[in-house]
Amino acid sequence: MTVMDHTAHHTGTAHGHAAHQAHGGHGGASWATAAKATLHCLTGCAIGEILGMVIGTALLRGNVPTMVLAITLAFVFGYSFTLFALRRAGLDFRSAVKVALAADTVSIAIMELVDNGVIALSGAMDAHLSDALFWTALLGGFAVAFVITTPVNKWMIGRGKGHAVVHAYH
Repeated sequence: MTVMDHTAHHTGTAHGHAAHQAHGGHGGASWATAAKATLHCLTGCAIGEILGMVIGTALLRGNVPTMVLAITLAFVFGYSFTLFALRRAGLDFRSAVKVALAADTVSIAIMELVDNGVIALSGAMDAHLSDALFWTALLGGFAVAFVITTPVNKWMIGRGKGHAVVHAYH
């Protein structure tokens, strides 16, 4: 959930009680809720991963160091989006870190596994920044990761896990 979504919900302009139940795990989660949660994680992951891939590729690092950098930055940026929203909602730093880890770890891990699998299998790790293969594999990997991770997030949110834990701090 973005900071704007947090603010909208806090001021009463979000989706109301039905959205609260969908996020909280009472009766399952909607596909829209799952897609929003996945898109939230994917945004942070994409920023970190693109930055890592660009830095590693530009510095002519090997495939493994570049992937390690990209995955590390994907987790850092993915967690930071949630952490920022939780801190803005008034949670202390230590508690916000715990909630962010609980909310995003599975989602980010699946996205990174899928996305980097697509990149590795496509041969894009050997492409240059100016090659279309580099960018199409990276963006295609994000698309595949979104499609695979959304049902996982739907299942987790519907059981009060994953991104559902953030909802309590609106």
